[in-house]
Formats: sequence, C-alpha cells, structure tokens
Amino acid sequence: MIRWLFAILGGALLGGVVHLVSVLVLPRVATLDAYSRLAPITKLNAVTALPAAVPGNSPMPFMDPAFANAACRYDLSTGPLKLIVPVSQSYTSVSFYTRNDVAYYAINDRSAGRRVIELDLMTEAQHAELPEEEDVTAADRLIIDSPTTTGLIVLKALAAEPGLMPQAQASLAAASCGIQAAPVAAR
Repeated sequence: MIRWLFAILGGALLGGVVHLVSVLVLPRVATLDAYSRLAPITKLNAVTALPAAVPGNSPMPFMDPAFANAACRYDLSTGPLKLIVPVSQSYTSVSFYTRNDVAYYAINDRSAGRRVIELDLMTEAQHAELPEEEDVTAADRLIIDSPTTTGLIVLKALAAEPGLMPQAQASLAAASCGIQAAPVAAR
C-alpha cells in the first residue's frame, strides 16, 4: 500500500514539475509569438492598423470584434520613442509588451485623464541619460522604461456600437509612434 502511495505521489509531483516547466519555457521557444505574427503586416516604429477580428481569421488569437486594433513594433536601439494616441469616444487602451510577450505597462484613457495619451518610451539607460530639469514634473511628462530594446505596443479603441467602428478606427489611425529626433525636452 505504501508503495502505491509513493508511486502516485511521485507521479503527481513529476507531472506538476513537467507542467510548470513547459508553461514557463513554451513562451520563450514558441515561433509564432505576437511579435513574429505581426512582423509581416506592421512597420517598425510606426502605428499600423490591424485587420478586423473575424472568426477563424484574425491576426491575433482572442481579439474582440468590438475593438479597433493597431500595433507599433518598436526598436529603441536608435533612441527613445514618442507615442501619441488620441482617445476615442468610448474607450481607448494602450498596452506594452516585451519581445517575449511579457506585459510590462498599460494605460487607458480614464487613467490618462486627457483627450490624448502622450508618453515617451525608452530604455533605463536612455532614461538615465536625460538631463535633470527641475521645472518638469512627472505630471508634465509620462516616461515609460522598457525592460528590452524591442517590443510591441498594442492600441485598442472600443466601438460601443457597430456603427461607431469607423470612428474608433479613425482615432487609432491618427495615432503616431516614432523615434524622437532630438533628446526629450520640456514642454
């Protein structure tokens, strides 16, 4: 009886370890991650509208058809990125992911408190190189530190009714995402 108990306990423990390792390793070795799926249809350091989510044929799994979607693949090796997203009538969100699909920041129009979500994205090293300006506060400028030099920004705008989809798509079409030509300056 004790042998059976040890065999069952050992099997459950081994199964748990194999499950945990596979769940942690699979995102790093998967070949069709979000960044790879969007690479052929998006431009680097530019906002690109994603095709509408239709059953069986959407660029990303689990896309909600009530949202207009856009993406910006970024590479911060040449400098900080400036992101400007006008908010839509219903709801707008911006999510930041590393190259390996790890979400590290998200903001929506409610938390931004403005009609435009505007922020600077840079690496920690680029942030450390910024000059200290006493007259610029965190409320004046939102700076996000990216843990990696490459990644993905996903923009979503809600169309509360199907007739509002063109307006949601237009708000994302007006968004911009690009490398800053000059160092970040005070506004």
